[in-house]
Amino acid sequence: MDDGDFAGLGLLLADATFVGSGTPRTQHVTSNIAIEVEEQTGTAVARSYVTVLQALPDLPLKPVAAGRYRDRFERRGGQWRFIERHVDIRLVGDVSRHLRQAAAWR
Repeated sequence: MDDGDFAGLGLLLADATFVGSGTPRTQHVTSNIAIEVEEQTGTAVARSYVTVLQALPDLPLKPVAAGRYRDRFERRGGQWRFIERHVDIRLVGDVSRHLRQAAAWR
């Protein structure tokens, strides 16, 4: 998403439900990733934190949002696939130049 490669993002999330928003004018930093794999069922869940940074030619680098990702995966044909990504933004800074509808995160 950060690179604006929406075709690649579509392939990555082809089997998934994506709940959230964003634009390619940012960098999403994912940290504290915890993954639980259930080998017998071929499923996994992951939890992580996300910090959204933004910088523009006339705007210094700054965090604009922070929250959590909750992901679900399934192994199909020997490959792990995203089934769901849920974005839960808990802190919001100045997103006036980030989203087309900044109010969506408030």
